[in-house]
Amino acid sequence: MFARLFTGLGTLVLAFFIYLGELVVLAGESFWSALTHRMRWRLFLRQMIDIGLLSQLVVVITGGFTGAVFAAQTYFQFNKLGVASGVGAVVSAALFRELGPVLTGLMVTGRVGAAMSAEIGTMKVTEQIDALRALAVHPVDYLVVPRMLAMMISMPLLVAECIGFGLVAAYFVSVNLLDISGPYYLANMERWTQMRDIIMGLTKGFCFALLIVFISCHKGLTSREGAVGVGQATTEAVVNASLAILILNFFLTMFLNIIFPAGWQ
Repeated sequence: MFARLFTGLGTLVLAFFIYLGELVVLAGESFWSALTHRMRWRLFLRQMIDIGLLSQLVVVITGGFTGAVFAAQTYFQFNKLGVASGVGAVVSAALFRELGPVLTGLMVTGRVGAAMSAEIGTMKVTEQIDALRALAVHPVDYLVVPRMLAMMISMPLLVAECIGFGLVAAYFVSVNLLDISGPYYLANMERWTQMRDIIMGLTKGFCFALLIVFISCHKGLTSREGAVGVGQATTEAVVNASLAILILNFFLTMFLNIIFPAGWQ
């Protein structure tokens, strides 16, 4: 019984490290191809539209209502302690450091990551990727690199947009619905929002972009034959990328707080 248990655990651990190694190899090939091959501008611009422009509505709604509800919940608790004026500072720090990048990453994973995995997986099962190789076109250079570059540029901008609309919605709710002084709200928020908060949010967005694109593209490139294989690859891409974002967020939080300690300017 114990031998079977250890064998199962060893198989899972080995499969995890193999999967991690495949992601690292794909990332290395992608960066090397981006540095050594010519830029495919048409594919890049198409991915910029699909990833950045068409994701704005989802990000704006997510950021706006997250900022609004977080401001309301913070006010309801802070008002009991007589420190309702601190709502702006708390909402700003939370949106910049955690809520903005994490929620944007999860929403983009569900919208863009699934589409990447499904598109590439369909090309895999219909042998279009083999056709690219027959035409002397590297699949990583053609499929992964434009998505990687577009995601690296779009994701920090989407995070900033999510945070911006969250702050505006939080201000509107706090001032117009909860009767907090507008000038004092802004002064308090500006006082306690530091440059390190902005850097943390954008850095997390950039790191999450790499996770989403490599996990999604890898699942597409390794999908099994048939519609069931494509569907399973899409589901696994969304689940794995979402879990990876939540796990990496913890380590990034600890690491960035060491690099940018309190009071850093």
